[in-house]
Amino acid sequence: MTGPGSIAAVAIGRNEGERLVRCLASLQGQVDRIVYVDSGSTDGSVAAAEAAGAVVVPLDTTTRFTAARARNAGFDALRAEGLPEFVKFIDGDCEVQPGWLSTALDFLKSSPDVAVVCGRRRERYPDASRYNRLIDEEWDTPVGEARACGGDAVMRTRAFDEVGGFNPDFIAGEEPELCVRLRAAGWKIWRLDAEMTLHDAAITRIGQWWTRARRAGHAYAEGAALHGAPPERHNVAQTRRSVIWGLAIPALAVLGVLISPWALLLLLALPAQILRLTLRGETLESASFLTIGKVPEALGVLDYHIRRLFHRPSQVIEYK
Repeated sequence: MTGPGSIAAVAIGRNEGERLVRCLASLQGQVDRIVYVDSGSTDGSVAAAEAAGAVVVPLDTTTRFTAARARNAGFDALRAEGLPEFVKFIDGDCEVQPGWLSTALDFLKSSPDVAVVCGRRRERYPDASRYNRLIDEEWDTPVGEARACGGDAVMRTRAFDEVGGFNPDFIAGEEPELCVRLRAAGWKIWRLDAEMTLHDAAITRIGQWWTRARRAGHAYAEGAALHGAPPERHNVAQTRRSVIWGLAIPALAVLGVLISPWALLLLLALPAQILRLTLRGETLESASFLTIGKVPEALGVLDYHIRRLFHRPSQVIEYK
């Protein structure tokens, strides 16, 4: 179905298994069409998507997989049959909450200057690990007009098409980068106080959390390199904080020992930062991981700039 009020969904995934089955089931009967874009799954995801009635688009395995590339491919598949007015982008590890799509569509239809609307994403198993719990807190962003969205928002296809879709070169952070271009074109991004999706991060090991933080740092650096100039200053502050707390202070303390053992006192800035964040309202656990997480974020920043210096393409950073 195309035309006013029509909506289709683009789901993306790789080896999501039962999570994908739940994702597609939550879309059935809620949208006019479902496109599933698969990034080289070997677990039967393609067959499961076909059984759910989705149009399956397998990505070329000889080209680097990115979520941005997959979403663009799904959008192009919709275009082949005629674009709907709205599209729901969703990751295969997410499940749409009842009532979300009707809430999102009502808002978009009454707000012609809004290109993207999102709601409250929650972790399905926040108590399975401290990392899942921290991610659940991370999803709780302010309600109202926003600067960016995540990967499972509802978008106005005309606006998405107008700015050229997602940047396929981004290995992470492609949604905020898209929102930069949408806002520059005069569109607005909005977050509603409504339940949107359940997400299954499935992070149970510190190594997964570390890799996810490193990917975030890479995204900060790449976003700042592209849109860091005034007036946008996209990701500049995030990149700077990562480098200062995750690299500069530890490095100065270690190197300073060559001059004086008192240099190690610089490391006291880290617990001081944790205290500052707790006084600002963060839990002790959250403040600790936010501070420690600046180390892998800084490594992600370094990785991006080293690859950029030697004209080497970024590699996808997967944590599960």
